[in-house]
Amino acid sequence: MCGRFTLIPWDEIERRFLPTGTGMEIIRERFSDTGPERYNIAPTQDVITITNDGEANVARFKRWGLVPSWAKDISIGNRMINARAETLAERPSFRSAFRRRRCLVVADSFYEWKRDGRNRTPMRISLESGELFGFAGLWESWDSPDGRRILSCTIATTAANEFLAPIHDRMPVILSQDAEPMWLDPDIQDTDALSELLTPYPSDLMSAYEVSSVVNSAANDVPECIALVSRLL
Repeated sequence: MCGRFTLIPWDEIERRFLPTGTGMEIIRERFSDTGPERYNIAPTQDVITITNDGEANVARFKRWGLVPSWAKDISIGNRMINARAETLAERPSFRSAFRRRRCLVVADSFYEWKRDGRNRTPMRISLESGELFGFAGLWESWDSPDGRRILSCTIATTAANEFLAPIHDRMPVILSQDAEPMWLDPDIQDTDALSELLTPYPSDLMSAYEVSSVVNSAANDVPECIALVSRLL
């Protein structure tokens, strides 16, 4: 699964995902008064996503935790931060978004807790290159009773690769750069073809190390969250 992640080199978003720069003004405005680096992004918080409007990639903030259009209450999103890749085309909560509303959730690492009996050791997992990447995501629009329109998203997960298996049996789907255009293309609705993109990221391109228990609390969004304790993998 994926319950926490980071986005630190945010100034690389335009170069990596937005060749036309569309949507970056929204991000810059949000960060005009505070530092943009995020060391411990948690569910229900706003995350940076990339969609395609048919002409170009666009950056937008969305609430992490999918709220389907038919939901009666926003709290349903608290339970829908992840979506199993194997059942996206079947589950009512996800199948429409899988066909029509796909996005990338921008990150540069994610956290997982390795279990050893009662002990849970937090690990920071990233690409070996340290570069930004995009989780395969789905998004929805929901109209709240007070008239607000809430854009929300979820992150697809799949079986862990060989590298992550000792830590957890599931992992978020990280799309290769070659797969991103197809995933974002709003004209593609072939769920069989899309499902073929939702595979574990190559083990030999990933890195992980143990971090401090500071990260255990979502209230801590500080550089200490990513400080290396020991490199176990």
